[in-house]
Amino acid sequence: MKMDVEKIFRMKGGVGKTSYSKNSSLQKKASDKVKYITLETIEQVYLTAKPKSLGIADLGCSSGPNTLSNIREIVDAIEEISRRTLQPAPEFRVYLNDLPTNDFNAIFQALPDFYGGLKNGRSNQGAPPSIYIAGYPGSFYGRLFPDNCLHFIYSSYSLHWLSRVPQGLYDETCRPINKGSIYISDNSPPEVPKAYSKQFQEDFSLFLHSRSKELVSGGGMVLILLARKGPSHIDRGNSFFWEILYRSLASLVRKGDVEEEKLDSYDVHFYAPSKEELEDLIKKEGSLKLEGVEMFEIEKDVCDGSATSYGTRVAMTVRAIQESMIAHHFGDAIVDDLFDIYGRMVDEEMAKEDIRPMTSVVVLRKL
Repeated sequence: MKMDVEKIFRMKGGVGKTSYSKNSSLQKKASDKVKYITLETIEQVYLTAKPKSLGIADLGCSSGPNTLSNIREIVDAIEEISRRTLQPAPEFRVYLNDLPTNDFNAIFQALPDFYGGLKNGRSNQGAPPSIYIAGYPGSFYGRLFPDNCLHFIYSSYSLHWLSRVPQGLYDETCRPINKGSIYISDNSPPEVPKAYSKQFQEDFSLFLHSRSKELVSGGGMVLILLARKGPSHIDRGNSFFWEILYRSLASLVRKGDVEEEKLDSYDVHFYAPSKEELEDLIKKEGSLKLEGVEMFEIEKDVCDGSATSYGTRVAMTVRAIQESMIAHHFGDAIVDDLFDIYGRMVDEEMAKEDIRPMTSVVVLRKL
């Protein structure tokens, strides 16, 4: 079953219990772990170009607090450099991009507090910098901005989402070839990882080409995305969570709450590339210089100060990300039960094995 990802896929909006805003701490933890790379990259760009107006884009900003937190850290870092070098701080042009279905209003409603925070506690630092923030809806798999208008591009936990579910997952009679899985698994025929890899290659190459046109010469880019450790597509760090989602859906099939045909026709638009794949694609596309790729794991939070289990917290995170697609395909009546089951299954499996997703951070520059 084909789904128009651009029209359907979105993080859960608002600020309620199941919203992305309330369930994006794992993503924040990862971005904080490599914050030094992000800040070092934009500082180098600023010191080289010394622009009076600094153009920044967050691609895949979503609707939670993370994007404004990241912008605040960037602004503070650039202001500090300006003070040290006795230069006036630049104005900041900030473009927050996501798909048109994203809850941009949640971000806009947080802006008064964001601007208020910039004004507070400045004492002898003078007036706060000029920051112009705008929502910029559209798919980043293609052009978004005019030529040579951005100095820094940041994208966190977005590029592992493909522009569409890959083609090639059905045979000539339109029957699914990946029955028993919703992603790449041990049971998948060779055509499945090949289809996913091909789709990622197309998407990522188009992304790089588009961004190279929009960055100024010397501009930088930091990309954070889920990845896998080696050439094998069966990487427990990421495929595990899709396996659990499939098993959770299969349990609802056995209960009669989900049709088996519906499950067989559901595939996720996700791909975790290896470090070697990223390096090869960047080199092959050729429009940007690769400054480095680092891989890291995020340790499991044993306790977040509440009585909520780790599995439940993971389930809430996955629900905030996947609910739009699942509800569209299966109907929203199953969502609560599905993620209750999912959380319990994660806890059961994590009691046997400590599974940590792998993340990559990629630093690029336009020469």
